[in-house]
Amino acid sequence: MRLLWLERAYVPPQPFPLRLSHVLTNQERYRRILANHLPAQAVDHVYNYLNLHKVHFHITRGRTSKLGDYRWPQANHDFHEISINGDLNPYLFLWVFLHEAAHLETHLHHEGVTPHGHEWQSEYARLISTHAGLFPADVQPLLTRLARRIPLKRTLLRQVEALLHHYDPDYTATVHLVLDDLPAGSRFRLKNKPELLFESLERRRTRWLCREVTTGRTYTVAATAEVTKH
Repeated sequence: MRLLWLERAYVPPQPFPLRLSHVLTNQERYRRILANHLPAQAVDHVYNYLNLHKVHFHITRGRTSKLGDYRWPQANHDFHEISINGDLNPYLFLWVFLHEAAHLETHLHHEGVTPHGHEWQSEYARLISTHAGLFPADVQPLLTRLARRIPLKRTLLRQVEALLHHYDPDYTATVHLVLDDLPAGSRFRLKNKPELLFESLERRRTRWLCREVTTGRTYTVAATAEVTKH
């Protein structure tokens, strides 16, 4: 068995060079590093999975472009490789790990498929279902609903991520405010469209009917969209 680890390293250009100083052969040290980033109850699960598939696993500094990625074996890269941002809270870290592990499972069991197509969603749903008990009790019912049906519902995915952000060390409602946190009639700006001012009118299942204040046009906005209160 050969396990390789980059602890809080920058992700270098492809292919990833691995220095001898980064190689850890002691299993207990390896588990302790995992324990710094995962919920305690998930450490053995993740360790055994990485060991089973001989994954080269990297923890990187925070990346704004992505939370994690997976690289499949190729001619000049004959191993599975997963990287995850090291600045995530333990439950988000586990969530991203399951996402990347689903890519690995898709590569193992399916050929010629799209990255986030039906096959990947099926593998992801299976992993979510089998690992739901490793997440907080308030998240588990949502995970059960999410894994029940393919294709996966994006609104439920966003709701899971919003809930998992509640476990950030510096979490406050104002830092990760979502539209559902505001009462009807509130004025707000979307994090990704701060130039527009909206007023929430009424909730419709998973979305809110909103009015753009300047033009008067109405839009539906996801209940889990991140907002700033005006």
